[in-house]
This record gives sequence, C-alpha cells and structure tokens, in this order.
Amino acid sequence: MAKKKSGQLISSAGLVNYYDSEDRRSIHISPVTIIVVAAAIGAFILVMDIIWQ
Repeated sequence: MAKKKSGQLISSAGLVNYYDSEDRRSIHISPVTIIVVAAAIGAFILVMDIIWQ
C-alpha cells in the first residue's frame, strides 16, 4: 500500500495549494503605505494635468 503525503492541503480538483507562510527574506509593505503612495501618485498626476491644460 502506498504511503500518503502528509501536510498538504486539499483544494478543489487538486490544482492549487495555498500556504500561509511568512518568509523573512521577502519584502513586507503595509497596506497603509500602498494607499498613501497611490494617493500621492494620483494627486501628482492631477496637478500635472491641471498645469499642462
């Protein structure tokens, strides 16, 4: 009888497994930082549009 692999998540049709893991080497950016940067870029584009109209 074959051994079953343990520790794997069962997903629908077995196509994708998602793991919630923290990698210390990856870049971590808070959601607030993303929103602030997006708002700043939007404001910059709006000001540039007003200036060059």
